Amino acid sequence: MKGLYCKPGDQGDVKFVLQETNVPTNLGSHQVKVQVKSCALSPVDFKLYEDLKFEKEHVPVGREIAGVVLQVGPKVTFFQPDDEVVGILPLDAEQSGLCSIVVTDEYNLVQKPEKVSWVEAAAVIKDGLRAYTALHTLARMAAGQTVLVLDGAGPFGVLAIQLAHYHGVKVLATASSPEDQTFLEELRPSVARVIRVWDSKQDLVDSCLEETGGLGVDIIIDSGVRLYEEEPEAQRHCPHKHDLLTLLSVGGHWVTTEQHLQLDPPDSHILFLKAASLSFLNDEVWTTSRAKQGRYLHILKDVMDKLCTGTFRPQLVDPVPLYEATVSMEMVQRKQARKRIAVKL
Repeated sequence: MKGLYCKPGDQGDVKFVLQETNVPTNLGSHQVKVQVKSCALSPVDFKLYEDLKFEKEHVPVGREIAGVVLQVGPKVTFFQPDDEVVGILPLDAEQSGLCSIVVTDEYNLVQKPEKVSWVEAAAVIKDGLRAYTALHTLARMAAGQTVLVLDGAGPFGVLAIQLAHYHGVKVLATASSPEDQTFLEELRPSVARVIRVWDSKQDLVDSCLEETGGLGVDIIIDSGVRLYEEEPEAQRHCPHKHDLLTLLSVGGHWVTTEQHLQLDPPDSHILFLKAASLSFLNDEVWTTSRAKQGRYLHILKDVMDKLCTGTFRPQLVDPVPLYEATVSMEMVQRKQARKRIAVKL
């Protein structure tokens, strides 16, 4: 049985390889054996593995899985054989999600609705979790507020927009290219304003303040931030941190994915004057800490419910076969894929 694994190189390069692996023969009390039908691909955060002391020679790739339960441990209460399930393997998992059979704890899985396809279930579970974490857990979203979603056409941005619309929130979104702009303008329910960050003639701050009558936005969900005026070409479409502080409303919430964000005393003073807050979006905390396990499973279940009812409409490429997983994962790791990629097993 083959699975996809990666090995970080000395020069910062990453090599992805399909290699043989074995399935554990004995199940733990609360473990289930799952036949994987589809697995989504997401970038591997090697720095996070290093921080958590999960140092492995080969890191398993592919953690968002959907499949059928084959066997359950003696104390499993959530599932029984032949149940259709979806979930996210923990960071310390020994097996790749691209293995045809995986063994994991029952607490990492939820039931998959019958109407939802294997590929959609695997592709949406992680981005849906991120959207819930950002908008509900961190930003405390409420109807009538205004949210700015940066890079709204990305896999995560699309679900964040759809979740915000569902709860009666006004949505502004940025587009990084003319293609992204066209896509966002055709979304239904419609985005209140699409801001062209690729067009130097359109200013992000002016556009947001104009759209909100000068009050600013209640919630900002970023996809990267420029910390300095001179930044690499790859970050040319990311807003400067001062711009985001300027367009944040009184009592607003800024949810950032920039783990190295630095705020100087004047920046903190702006947050203080606005009684605003800053939160860091790291959805991996749900599996690295079991402090809120019940809430985590509730979110996963709700993500599947919204996918089933059509609230979530993800942007996916056609599923790829296992033999193309290596090439696809290299694209995902370099962040060249604009839509979520899932492997069909």
